[in-house]
Amino acid sequence: MITATPDSPDLKSVLDGAFVDIQQRLQAFRPQLQLREVGTITSVSTGIVRVHGLRQVSSEELLAFPGGLFGIAFNLNEDSIDVVLLGDYAHLHAGQEVQRTGRVMDVAVGDALLGRMIDPLGRPLDGRGPVVTHQRLPIERPATPIMDRAPVTEPLQTGLKVMDALIPIGRGQRELILGDRQTGKTAIALDTIFNQRGRNVLCVYCAIGQRASAVAKAVANLHEKDALAYTVVVVAEGNEAPGLAYIAPYVATSIAEHFMEQGRDVLIVYDDLTHHARAYRELSLLLRRPPGREAFPGDIFYIHSRMLERATHLTKERGGGSLTALPIIETEAQNISAYIPTNLISITDGQIVLSPSLFELGVLPAIDVGQSVSRVGGKAQRAAYRAVAGDLKLAYAQFEELESFARFGARLDEDTRQSIDHGKRIRACLGQAEFSPVSVPAQLAILLALNAALFDLVPLERMAAAQQTVEKMANDLPDDLIERLTAGGKLADTDRRQVTEAAREVLEALLPQTETRPSQETAGHTDTDEKPMAIQLKTGSHSNTNEAQL
Repeated sequence: MITATPDSPDLKSVLDGAFVDIQQRLQAFRPQLQLREVGTITSVSTGIVRVHGLRQVSSEELLAFPGGLFGIAFNLNEDSIDVVLLGDYAHLHAGQEVQRTGRVMDVAVGDALLGRMIDPLGRPLDGRGPVVTHQRLPIERPATPIMDRAPVTEPLQTGLKVMDALIPIGRGQRELILGDRQTGKTAIALDTIFNQRGRNVLCVYCAIGQRASAVAKAVANLHEKDALAYTVVVVAEGNEAPGLAYIAPYVATSIAEHFMEQGRDVLIVYDDLTHHARAYRELSLLLRRPPGREAFPGDIFYIHSRMLERATHLTKERGGGSLTALPIIETEAQNISAYIPTNLISITDGQIVLSPSLFELGVLPAIDVGQSVSRVGGKAQRAAYRAVAGDLKLAYAQFEELESFARFGARLDEDTRQSIDHGKRIRACLGQAEFSPVSVPAQLAILLALNAALFDLVPLERMAAAQQTVEKMANDLPDDLIERLTAGGKLADTDRRQVTEAAREVLEALLPQTETRPSQETAGHTDTDEKPMAIQLKTGSHSNTNEAQL
């Protein structure tokens, strides 16, 4: 603080020194010219802006609009460009300036995203403050070259018996989940995420065009099951701009690729690509791109294939990481031959088809085993599963054919009736409650008991209790046996017999008390007992007739 008067020599020296310093800085200042290309908005429509100028702009370059809004240059016309907006555009009007950023759309990546819920622009949606990362990746990246890819040899356990046994998934595979609305598609994906806890697999859940209530419910389930700690949630709600719904799966894929390139195993769920395709169709029609089949543009196949092709298993030289993709598609009236489902079926390595009729019957998960297939996972399936799954799938297929045949009211012989009863037990064992994954030893114990026909004497209404009993028994097996079952090696005959006998012992307690033993003891006298009774009935009828005649 200066206390001297204006006429004081101390104040004069201070001011002189300040002016000298300012003069020196002005002399050292060299103005720098920066080239800035600016365009002008000519028209605004639903999620689309037409801009005049910006002749040097690149395809899919990020443009800055007033109010902190961004857009992506899509159509490069002769005298204008069409831009897809990434957010609320109510404040935009013709005549405003648009600036180039010189970069493409990118997203923040890193471990700081684990446990967070963000929008496609990387902004947090969970109220926990900004996401601080030190690296960004473009959302559009070339897929891994073929020479850097390794075969899919390691299974990705879903915790669902029907999938792990009959439709296995390998790490690095792309498995499509398709079915009608409200048939349990999201539940299967969430069950798979829950089962990755403690398995060193990171997860990315991408919600595209979903209702806010549905997303909140899914996040609440992830938090309740302690799965949010290893999961990144990317959300583009249905009421947001179509441009955000379009870039959402690419953003999620870049986040997952970052973890994969670090040598980690990642699972990504796209829920669902039907809304993504509709958002792209909306943008394309607004951009006056020519419509094709079902009003979708011709490059709709390319936008999905270039994204799903990024899911792979890297070689050891590249770190050995993997990215497993579970895209979800909604069908209409089980029409899997529609345009978008057939596109994705041809892109992916198999499909899981959900049946509304099974869902209505209470068979959950409502997976149609006959139409579902995994074209890669069989090579990655554990040897113990392969030893029991082949016979199981054949028996289940025979049961479905016999069940449809029996609906016509035909008379069935004993062998056919036994096959149907056994198939009903298979269906009951493959059923599973939501959000209740089953461990590998418990699954193998149930499958071995099924192949040994141990459940055939258990009433159908007690099958749930029988499964729980076998699961508890499997978890109480000796530690060395559980380790051999979990290791993934070939199942030894001694281990098979040990598990089967243990299952037989616990299931005997659930059999009805009125066992068929008395009938079995008198089984040899059944024919001889029935014949005299038939003779007596005939004799009695004749005697009554004779008495009536007399």
